[in-house]
Amino acid sequence: MRDRPRFLVFRRLLFPYTGEEPLTHAQSKRVIVTWALVLSLALSVATLPAILIIKAVSVQKLALILLVTFLTGAIIFGAMACFVVMMVNRSARFMQRRSQEAKSERIEH
Repeated sequence: MRDRPRFLVFRRLLFPYTGEEPLTHAQSKRVIVTWALVLSLALSVATLPAILIIKAVSVQKLALILLVTFLTGAIIFGAMACFVVMMVNRSARFMQRRSQEAKSERIEH
């Protein structure tokens, strides 16, 4: 019998970590870059039908709109990923500190 993957595909792509330990710098960069690229690319592709409905758009305007959409999405989703990484790391450190305090209290008693 095959083992089921721990997370869904979308979760494995965007945030494959449990949150029990703080992320390393490399892991943090991976999450931020993945969010910025994947989500902004999805946003750009999602705007294509709206742009194509307006048939009076030239190729240069189409490229400019897609570029602006992609760059804006990359900035927004990259900033959101930074915030998520910061909060996950803060939470993981808090849980580690709390478990160490609980262990030291058990040792004292």
